[in-house]
Amino acid sequence: MIAIDRPKLEGSVAVGDKRRRRIGFSEFGSPTGPVVIWLHGTPGARRQIPCEAREYAEERGFRLIGLDRPGVGSSTAHRYASISEFTSDFQIVLSTLGVDRCSVIGMSGGGPYTLACARFLPDRVVSVGIVGGVAPVTGPDGIAGGAVDNIRSVEPLLTKAGGPIGKAVSAVLSVARPIAEPAIATYGRLSPDADRELLSRPEFKAMFLDDLLHGGSRRMEAPFADLALFVRDWGFRVGDVTVPVTWWHGDRDNIIPYAHGQHMVTLLPNAELVTVPGQSHLSTLGMSVEIIDQVLATWPDESLRHDRTPLSALA
Repeated sequence: MIAIDRPKLEGSVAVGDKRRRRIGFSEFGSPTGPVVIWLHGTPGARRQIPCEAREYAEERGFRLIGLDRPGVGSSTAHRYASISEFTSDFQIVLSTLGVDRCSVIGMSGGGPYTLACARFLPDRVVSVGIVGGVAPVTGPDGIAGGAVDNIRSVEPLLTKAGGPIGKAVSAVLSVARPIAEPAIATYGRLSPDADRELLSRPEFKAMFLDDLLHGGSRRMEAPFADLALFVRDWGFRVGDVTVPVTWWHGDRDNIIPYAHGQHMVTLLPNAELVTVPGQSHLSTLGMSVEIIDQVLATWPDESLRHDRTPLSALA
């Protein structure tokens, strides 16, 4: 396994009404300059950021920050009532880390949370990038089909039993670390051609392994919480997101259908769809530098590019 860039800064931020919970973060690149927040897929954690994006943050001079969601990595387990509730925690994280404005990139399951941040914090979110993002499957914005739509009927089970099931799976993974790399390779062999090609690249194997092994002892509880929220009302209408959105979607995505990306872009008033021919779900991660360039290109003012991390955030 090749070496991989470690975070320059890693820790957790106290969140919640009484600051009794924590959200984990990992930071790469420059401590100054424009800030890009990366929200991982489902499953995933704060280090699910491609190696080339980590290196590019250093080369171009921007802050690249990956965040855990509740119940994974360094984050406290917590159940939101809807996707929209994440934005309160997100805003606290930004303030604690000294971030005034930022761009947000959401991969797959991170997409709904990214859109929520843009909807409720348009004064802080400059631009958005979505990569194979999840679309609503219920309500007026809903669209049928795909992996998420298939779990609607079991949402009550996910809500009640997702925690215990995830805890059991996490316990198995905790003693199965020696087989983590072969497991990633096996998943790649069972994936579509584009994903299999990406997972055969040493740097992407290293990234997924790094993220898997730092996902924490409860890492498989969080995906069940995500899935339950995806099939509920998100707490906002997609059409109310006015921040500029660029949506990348592989036209052979086997998890989130390409039609879902088309649907979302028709709902969003200020969005562009980038069709990625021949690419599936994970393989679009290979475009991370292009995605970052696009979201940073929308920054309107050089004066916004100098956020700094206060020493109080390092605790």
